[in-house]
Amino acid sequence: MNRLLYLSNDIHEIHTNIPPHQHECYELVYYVRGGGSTVIAGRKYLFSERTFAVIPSRHIHSEIHQLESEVLFIGFLTHEVSLNGLGGVYNDDEDKTILKQLLRIKELFYLRRNIEPSLLDASLGELLPCVQELVGRRKTPHPSEDRISYVRQYMDDHYRQKLTVDMLAGMSGYSYDRFRHLFKERYDIAPLQYILLKRLKYAKLLLANTQMHISEIAASSGFATDAQFCSIFKREIGCTPRAYRKGSRL
Repeated sequence: MNRLLYLSNDIHEIHTNIPPHQHECYELVYYVRGGGSTVIAGRKYLFSERTFAVIPSRHIHSEIHQLESEVLFIGFLTHEVSLNGLGGVYNDDEDKTILKQLLRIKELFYLRRNIEPSLLDASLGELLPCVQELVGRRKTPHPSEDRISYVRQYMDDHYRQKLTVDMLAGMSGYSYDRFRHLFKERYDIAPLQYILLKRLKYAKLLLANTQMHISEIAASSGFATDAQFCSIFKREIGCTPRAYRKGSRL
């Protein structure tokens, strides 16, 4: 038997700290956007956009949101004993199967006064096998042991957005200086330089393959202004963006 107890869709401001607590039910927390860390039953995990946490009954857990985050979470009862050992944070698939199921449950939840209660529980019954199947394909959940590579992946996915070393260090759980040291030690490049080169590579792609205006390319690549973009581009590439565009089309 499956039974939905509650559902909530919340926005957490940057640096929100959810203190340790527990529930007498299972909880599934989907991180629609944002980033930070959670501790589940004494083990630390990192979360980011398109990940979700499975929290078994009576497991003490807490969260720290290093970025402004949107979470969609449910509390439920189930006799699916196979969920007991699945506490942790996992990636949704490319189709966002778990998120789509949760949004369907959310839609029914807000209509609950006008529908049969069994419809909600039936939707929960459709979600749980998806969770089990998806998690079953992962050998282990995603803990924070390799925090530097986790943050690097986040940088790869979000380099066109505003990123600071403070923000990235917070996501990793290290201090500002420690994070910079570990990142450069592993990848032989400073974090901000890594982001800069990613942005320039993307800008070069746009210059060579589109008719976008220089200011549009600057904004799309993550630069604050087109003047900043042109200055950095010439310093790092050795020519202006316009000259690069002209040369790439000869």
